[in-house]
Order: sequence, then C-alpha cells, then structure tokens
Amino acid sequence: MPRRLRFNGTDSMNGQCPAVHEDLDTGEVVVQGVPVTDPEDIAQLQHFGTGDAAVVVPRALLVNHGPKEIERVPRLITSQEFGKLFESFEYTAWHLETRRGYASDRADDAFRTFVETGSAPWDLDNPWSVNIRRQTDAGKSVGRVRVVDSPPTQGQLFLLDYARCNAATGEDVRNLWRADADRVRLPAEDYWIFDSRVVAVLHFDGDDNLLHIEAITEPAEVLRYVQVRDAALRHAVPYDRFAAQLTTLE
Repeated sequence: MPRRLRFNGTDSMNGQCPAVHEDLDTGEVVVQGVPVTDPEDIAQLQHFGTGDAAVVVPRALLVNHGPKEIERVPRLITSQEFGKLFESFEYTAWHLETRRGYASDRADDAFRTFVETGSAPWDLDNPWSVNIRRQTDAGKSVGRVRVVDSPPTQGQLFLLDYARCNAATGEDVRNLWRADADRVRLPAEDYWIFDSRVVAVLHFDGDDNLLHIEAITEPAEVLRYVQVRDAALRHAVPYDRFAAQLTTLE
C-alpha cells in the first residue's frame, strides 16, 4: 500500500529538489535531495547499511520545513478568540472551503428562503458584513476559494448565490471544481489564514457541525497552508464567472 505523503515545502526557487515530505500515517519524514555517491564520502558515514541511501540538502531546508515537534499537539482556540482574528488581522484573511455543506448554513433563515425561492437574502448590516466591509475599506484583503462538487450540493449552490453578499463587503470570492482541486492536490481541509502568519483550521463532524478550531503558528506548517492558498487561487474562478459556467452546464 503506498504511503500517504504530504508535501511540506522546498527552499528551491523553481520548485525542484530538494524538498521535505511527511508520511501522514506514520509521521516519518521523507527528505529529497542530491544522492551521495562518492565511495570515499559513503565510507565516512556511520551506521550506513546495505540498501541505505544518503542525500545532501541545505541545512535551511530542515530548519524551514522539518517538523518541530515529535508529536504535534493541537492548540485549540475558542470561538471568541477566532472571532477576534477577523478584527485584529493587519493585511490579509483568506478561507479555503472544501466541505459539501455546513450545519450552520442549514440552520439559517436565509438558507430556508433559498430552498424555497432559489435566491438567498442578505443583510449588509449584520455584524459580520459590517466588520469585513470595515476591513476591506481600510485596504485589507479578504478572500476565499470554495470547492464545488459536480453536480453541486444544495449547500454549495446556496453559498454560490450568497457570494453576492460576500463580494459586496469587498471579499474576493472564487470557486473551484472538486476534480480540479484534487488534480492540484488541495487538501480536504477547511481553514482561514491571517496575515500568512496564523492558520485557523476548522474541524467538523460527519454532520457538518463545527467541533473545534485549531490555531497553527509554526512557520513550516503555516507555509504549507500558504502554498495551498497560492495553488487554489491559481486555478479558481471568480464566483460570477463560475455561476455562469454552471448555468451553461444545466
């Protein structure tokens, strides 16, 4: 059975070797680098067994992209702490949405109206919209990429329609087909990045209820999420163009 490897990062300027990967099941680290082949060099290596291989990598690669803890202990934050991040960020806040639906949406009156009428009402004077508009008016960037199934779920169609409200607050809202997300190996994680410094990972149960929020500040881990953001933005489509695509497929 093949390993489930996660790309942690590379210091290469062109995305080539060397790089660090991590086994998601065992926690083992796979380091990619230039092989050591000179017999005199190999003779100096201790505990070098038959079938072993040695590679050379820059010291900075392990410092920047190697795990810093033997066993990572999640740091959980409260919903109040999470909410304050949207008020205190200085430059950017960005969200990757990969779920097929959210229990919180289904409990909202706007969702029920969407189910009945096909159009979601929205209020730019609610606390969320007021704060996001305040942040974007101050020159800060807020955005998200939503992964959509084919065909879309009802929850995804609701969010696609509600994106008009997100955009009215100054958000950059984009969408990406799940097949394309899988092709570029986006993780099936739901998270926010603040200032490319703090990642808030949202953990859900099987019924789409939010269980807890994990804050990540370790630079190597944060960098991995930032790289995912860059890939998602590269392939995602503005929500209005995506909605037009969807109409032509119906």
